[in-house]
Amino acid sequence: MSGADRAQLLFVHGIGGVRDTAESRREWLVALAEGARRAGHADAVSGLTQDWLAETRFADYSRLFLDPGAQGDNGRLEEQSDFLVALVAEMITELSAQAHDSGDQQTLSVLEAARRKLPGATGEPQGAPEVVRVLGRALTTFLQIPGLRKSAQWVSGRPLLGQLAQVGRYLGRGEPDDAGMALDARIRRCVLHGVDPSRPLVVVAHSLGTVVAYEALHQYPGQVALLVTLGSPLATGAAVLQRVRPRPARTPEAVERWINFWDRDDIVVARPKMHKWVLPSRTGVVPVTSRIDSDGVWVHTATKYLCQPAVAGPIVEALKK
Repeated sequence: MSGADRAQLLFVHGIGGVRDTAESRREWLVALAEGARRAGHADAVSGLTQDWLAETRFADYSRLFLDPGAQGDNGRLEEQSDFLVALVAEMITELSAQAHDSGDQQTLSVLEAARRKLPGATGEPQGAPEVVRVLGRALTTFLQIPGLRKSAQWVSGRPLLGQLAQVGRYLGRGEPDDAGMALDARIRRCVLHGVDPSRPLVVVAHSLGTVVAYEALHQYPGQVALLVTLGSPLATGAAVLQRVRPRPARTPEAVERWINFWDRDDIVVARPKMHKWVLPSRTGVVPVTSRIDSDGVWVHTATKYLCQPAVAGPIVEALKK
């Protein structure tokens, strides 16, 4: 297949700090190559790390969350306090249900302790600054879940709170630039910039990036041969699902196949059976959810997913067509 005909690969990152675009693209491709090798696609490994490098775009919108003119981190967190309380409460509820089903009493105890620390649990009214402080303490307890507490990704609730706030800021549809374009629109523009709609597209999106990709692809005029979502919060009830556009949530018409992967220990994923919450496209495409179990200590990273053969296999097969 000629370069003009073969699929483009688009990576869309999720919550987190400012990224090194080139290094992030390399890390995702290396993880994908490892997953491809384990999936029996050893012939594609050199292509993924060499030939496909030029064909792969890492849509880096992380700098759009930098806002030197804002009130600082506290100000942004206070603006998102209602959203954050709702999101964390839903995360606790979902993980509690999963822990109950698996009989994990230790995790249930930790989650119940975190729930009791949520703002408003005592019935006393609290202003936004106090809500942020209390919620940070609740999340610190939350992170004592076995496995998570061994991870260095989030050593306390405050850094996680700041990153979860990015979801609320995107869905808030505010923070216009000098031209009046809101933050969410600028992020979607960044994601689709440089993509050639005349060529097939394979999209791999992670975390908040799955919400961004979902909305961006509803505006995309080309063909999306495969959409892969990793660790997606898209079906998180009122906090996310009821705020995405368009509503009710449905598969973008451009998408020909959608696979959604979730790890049982992924704290960002609620309601993993996404096909129950997302309507089909006019051609009947719905997200098909598959569970994976990562090795070792879990962290909410795309590379943890990409090195899994069940994830890498369908991506490489779509790229080979």
